[in-house]
Amino acid sequence: MSERNPLSGSPLSGDERLDSEYVRSLLKVYFIMGSVNCRRPAAEVLEEAIAGGVTIFQFREKGTGALTGAAKLDLARELQGICRAHGVPFIVNDDIDLAIALDADGVHVGQDDEPARILREQLGSDKIIGVSAHTPEEVRQAIADGADYLGIGPVYPTSSKDDARPVQGTVLIENLRREGISIPIVGIGGITVSNASPVLAAGADGISVISTIASASSPRLAAAELASRSVEEG
Repeated sequence: MSERNPLSGSPLSGDERLDSEYVRSLLKVYFIMGSVNCRRPAAEVLEEAIAGGVTIFQFREKGTGALTGAAKLDLARELQGICRAHGVPFIVNDDIDLAIALDADGVHVGQDDEPARILREQLGSDKIIGVSAHTPEEVRQAIADGADYLGIGPVYPTSSKDDARPVQGTVLIENLRREGISIPIVGIGGITVSNASPVLAAGADGISVISTIASASSPRLAAAELASRSVEEG
């Protein structure tokens, strides 16, 4: 990233937390991708997606045919370099060791991974930590552990993840906002240009996608259309 993230100054377990409004602004168009998701070289897809309006990127190298070892590290470095050149935060999915090795801007984890409080000890206070949550209990625990944002879903059916949870629509997002829970939220799961607006209207600060951009004939155009939805609902 081009500059150090601002801090809110609010202590949490001895550390300061990232400013929530700053994090909220990053979630508008959240692109998640690995080599297995692309029809063309991942670097080309990412360059085009960022040109179209992607605001944050998550490297997720999983699934059949996914790279491992040195090949995975090399691709991660290449994609991180593109993000840095454009001032877009580079987030690593699950792999804390990779995030540390690359000095990534943050990490995103699921319910079966290390809790945010442990990750904070390893990464420090200036890194972005996102947590996938599917129930009110998981949401509250993630907040208590110090997550900077939540990924809520899957909102719609998705084929991009083999381990996707049951579809839940926008109900959880709506309920959380109704209860006054203000943590930054990004909706995930089966989101496209045509169905993104209800997710944002429910209270999500942004939308995260894999195939909508990665598999598009024009990643730039797909990202631009998603960005326009965020502006319309924002």
